[in-house]
This record gives sequence, structure tokens and C-alpha cells, in this order.
Amino acid sequence: MSSSSISRLTELNAINEVLAAVGQAPVTTLDQTNPDVSIIQQTLKSVSREVQSEGWHYNKEYNYKLTPQSDKTIPITDNMLQVDLSQKYHGSKDVVRRNGNLYDKWKEPREDADKFDGDVYADIVWYFDWLDLPVSIQDYIIARTCTISSTRLVGDPAQYQILQQSEASKRANALEYDCNQADYTFFGHPEGENYYISYQPYKALYR
Repeated sequence: MSSSSISRLTELNAINEVLAAVGQAPVTTLDQTNPDVSIIQQTLKSVSREVQSEGWHYNKEYNYKLTPQSDKTIPITDNMLQVDLSQKYHGSKDVVRRNGNLYDKWKEPREDADKFDGDVYADIVWYFDWLDLPVSIQDYIIARTCTISSTRLVGDPAQYQILQQSEASKRANALEYDCNQADYTFFGHPEGENYYISYQPYKALYR
């Protein structure tokens, strides 16, 4: 399938959308010697990390098992945007990042606060590469990148206002996608589980 497929955008496609939005010509390669391309690419990556850090249904994982290394530490990898021990399994622990590892703030003695004797279960917000993002999330990231790039490269208030309106629309679409995927209900349900069952008329009619 061609990389220009409307169902999935490559990073180059995304950058060309931003270039078009700010009135610049498209490019065929991600040439870092082109200052506009370099700025937009870095902005796109920064915005992607910022948006994903919010935590969406697609990149949240509950009760994920983490196994200590031989020195009993549990490293926080680069693709972990948020890590918190599961309340279900570790209600008495309060962990933070310290020297790249999980660190239990309440553990004594303090020098062993980054040591864990066995597996722990964590709720994690993951960072995904561009091609693994849902289309609606990609669209929102692109729209936000357009808004930021407009201020950095153009500085036209009218253009900024138009792009800001587009960004708001794309965020609304992303939130709708997230709600549909997660099947949220007004009353809520336990994290990582779904008790929502919609009304299905055939059940009443079926005899």
C-alpha cells in the first residue's frame, strides 16, 4: 500500500500537511538542513509526546506486570510516559521516578527504596511511534503542530486563529474516538474493565 494512503499518514505526510497549513511548499524527504522542516519535525515529535502523555484509551494499560532486574531495580523505559503502581495490588506503595528507576517514597530503609523483591503491577501510559497512533490522534497532533508552527514560522494572527479553530475540532474528534473506544459510562466502571452492555431490542423480542 502506498505511504500516501488516506487511512494512515507517514511522518513525511504529516510534515507536508503542516507545511501546507503555514503556506510552505511540500518536501519529498525529511531534510534536516531545511530549517522549516527541522522545526516542524521537532515540533511534531514534541506535540506527539505531549498529547500522548494525557493518557488515552489506546495507550493506557492497567495491572501491567513489571519484573525486577538482577539488582532488584525496575527501570522506567523511554516509552513509559506515566507509571503508577496498581491500587488493586499495591495500595500501600507510592512510587515516583528516581535515577531512571521506580522508587517507593514510603519504603524503609531509604537506601533500598528503589529495590523490589518481586513482580509489581503498574498502570502505565505508553508512548507510541507515529505509525502506531490511531488516525484521529494523528489528526489532532498534526492540527496542534500546525497551530504552534504558525506562531514560530509565520506569526500571522489571522492564520493562527483559523488553525486554532481546526485544532479544537480535531481534539473534539479525538475525544469522541476515545470515548467510543473505551465505552465509558456516566457511572463509570473499574479501571481496565467494562461493564457496559447496550440495550438490544432483539433480546426482548426473542422468545
